Amino acid sequence: MHDQDQPAPTAPTTRVGVVGLGAMGLGMARSLRAAGFHVAVHDLRADVAADFAREGGAAYDTAGDLAADVDVLVGVVVNSAQVESVLFGDGGAAHRLRPGSVYVMCSTVDPTFSAQLEGRLGELGVRLLDAPISGGAARAATGELTMMTSGSPEAYALADPVLDAMSATVYRLGDTAGLGSKVKIVNQLLAGVHIAAAAEAMALGIKAGVPAESLYEVITHSAGNSWMFENRMAHVLAGDYTPLSAVDIFVKDLGLVLDSARPEKFPLPLSATAHQMFLQASASGLGGEDDSAVIKIFPGIELPEPGVELTHHRPNTHDNDEKGA
Repeated sequence: MHDQDQPAPTAPTTRVGVVGLGAMGLGMARSLRAAGFHVAVHDLRADVAADFAREGGAAYDTAGDLAADVDVLVGVVVNSAQVESVLFGDGGAAHRLRPGSVYVMCSTVDPTFSAQLEGRLGELGVRLLDAPISGGAARAATGELTMMTSGSPEAYALADPVLDAMSATVYRLGDTAGLGSKVKIVNQLLAGVHIAAAAEAMALGIKAGVPAESLYEVITHSAGNSWMFENRMAHVLAGDYTPLSAVDIFVKDLGLVLDSARPEKFPLPLSATAHQMFLQASASGLGGEDDSAVIKIFPGIELPEPGVELTHHRPNTHDNDEKGA
């Protein structure tokens, strides 16, 4: 019940669309709806979009049909190829978005692609917010993501309430696209290297005869701990490699890290090694498993099996940054 002296809050009037209802996009769409937005969606899996629509909202058959009916279109797909398809492929959104509308690109892409896309959309009168995300599906579902954004003041003016509904923190890094992607690249460098290092450390401990559960307990209470060790090695303890974020995501993201540094002739030895580890895991048939499965590349170790009760096993609270449609 509202105080009689205070007007009841009104529903947001900005019309919002979400393309890509993967592990991140679905939670983001639900957070927007919880904030009072009327949310329309599109996903290549029509049944997933229809399920969301039954909860409240609308589902569209193509990204273009969705784009024609919204002011802000949020794209939560995996890579630049999928962004290209969403915007410029068959049934794409770019030519259906009205002048003055905003495309919020949450994908992890090459910063050069972001900058070029801003120009391409600008020719159509459409504004781009370069807005990669971090926090995982758990935070997406509660509207507590971190967003690393850059774009024009006009884009922010329309999209700010949408960003606020999806996130706990929105970093405004500049007035041109590409800066958000650059910061996300640095984040993914650290995330990938930390997962690879965590897997290597756990594998060494197991090989040396330390019980995996004991090793996990000690490290997570010691100076060598990292967020990724604590989070991802919990998956290993559980023997559960269900892909909250897949090995192939880091094949892609660390590849982007290395690609972005190459024109600068900037050395990234740790990133290169971690990338090779994820490539080896993918080449071994593990590309679709959780990224913690990179530990499986180490020979001669016996990993925990699923279903074994662990006294100190901590539940997963977050996963990685994206898993698009």
